[in-house]
Amino acid sequence: MPEPTIRDFHAHIYYDASEVSQAKALAAAVRDRFAVAVGHFHLAPVGPHPRGSVQMTVPTDRFGEVATWLAVNRAGMTIFAHASTGDDLRDHSHNVLWFGPSEPLNLAIFD
Repeated sequence: MPEPTIRDFHAHIYYDASEVSQAKALAAAVRDRFAVAVGHFHLAPVGPHPRGSVQMTVPTDRFGEVATWLAVNRAGMTIFAHASTGDDLRDHSHNVLWFGPSEPLNLAIFD
């Protein structure tokens, strides 16, 4: 079986309503420091994500430095990061990293 190609990585900042400002500040810091695209700030669960989140799309050649920075600069926020290979179930269940405590995802949407 051929090795999957990673198109990019998605890093999702998770937050509750009281943490939106903190999540926006963290996303802006990542965007400004690493030229990473930042998506829409969802206040409710979307897709497999268990609570509010925003997606940052990180090019493969920048992921190492973004992940290194997030490991110590996430300001207590939980971040779920995964490879984007086109296999959504595997990308959200096996090809993952957590910064902070992991949270249960709704993987049933990929069935």
